[in-house]
Amino acid sequence: MGKRACPRRDVPERLPRGAQGLPEYDRGACPDHLATRRQLRDRNVSPGGHRPVAILRCARCRYVPQWSCTHRSRAWLYDLRVTRPKRVPTLAQEWALDRAMAARQTCPVPSCRRRYMFCLPLKTLGCCLECWDGTPADPATYIAPRPTHQLAA
Repeated sequence: MGKRACPRRDVPERLPRGAQGLPEYDRGACPDHLATRRQLRDRNVSPGGHRPVAILRCARCRYVPQWSCTHRSRAWLYDLRVTRPKRVPTLAQEWALDRAMAARQTCPVPSCRRRYMFCLPLKTLGCCLECWDGTPADPATYIAPRPTHQLAA
């Protein structure tokens, strides 16, 4: 039995240009009314449920104009004329998101209860690093818990 050829994973499938049904533009050559997702985000707009209208080819594919770009670094282009403004969350939605993030950022140990600026490894450690192994936490990375007064009288 002969050796089997191992397919290379980094070589994209070769398709003739335009085979995907969308026009393709090289970087720096697309019309002004088309924008990528990142450019839409910077303008605070969303595609509004519309599909991409073109493909922005990656930098490597400009040297092979006859082939379609199938690399992961290509970008989808959306028409700016049909975009909508981004939805603004209500105060109740923001409050719900803050509570969800607080559950991931707060140490559950009763003696600690600090809220950190990052998510804690609660599935693996179950608490913050200071409670786990005594590694001191930088005071700039957490918010101290509210003091609970236990008055005797």
